Amino acid sequence: MPSPKERILEIALNLFANQGYNSTGINQIIAEANVAKASFYQHFKSKEDLCVAFLEARHKYWFAELDHFIKAEKDVKSKVISSFNFLIYMNAKEHFRGCSFLNVLAEIPNDNIKILKVIQDHKTDLRNFFSSLINDESKSDQIYMLFESSIMESKIFKSNQLIERSKMIIKNLIN
Repeated sequence: MPSPKERILEIALNLFANQGYNSTGINQIIAEANVAKASFYQHFKSKEDLCVAFLEARHKYWFAELDHFIKAEKDVKSKVISSFNFLIYMNAKEHFRGCSFLNVLAEIPNDNIKILKVIQDHKTDLRNFFSSLINDESKSDQIYMLFESSIMESKIFKSNQLIERSKMIIKNLIN
């Protein structure tokens, strides 16, 4: 059986994704995770701290899945195309949920630097991921922007159409 902390994080993942960060209360998380209030506060001082832990866990999970998804590819173009195929895979797996980081960003106040920093770090790591594959900064930034817009558009329209179009652009962008 998962530990109380693991249960809290698992429930937070589901509730934040399905209800939103602001619409999810600590009491609901405690009840659905089947933990005592004291246990919750032993692991997380606040809902904000839970959100940071959730985003950090999501970051590790997401990049591990992405790395696993592209590891069989040998050349740069195939790795980049496969990273977009990863978005299609995640859309199917998570029902076009979109980016957890941007979903939370849309709900936090502008002055919440603690959560914003985790979101910025995730996006920086994603940008660096493409930079590590492609030595051309302009091209890697273009691919990063295509990737980000593909995530948002697929969530908005519940479709992988822009992802497929982005893959065609990439085939012409990378030689």
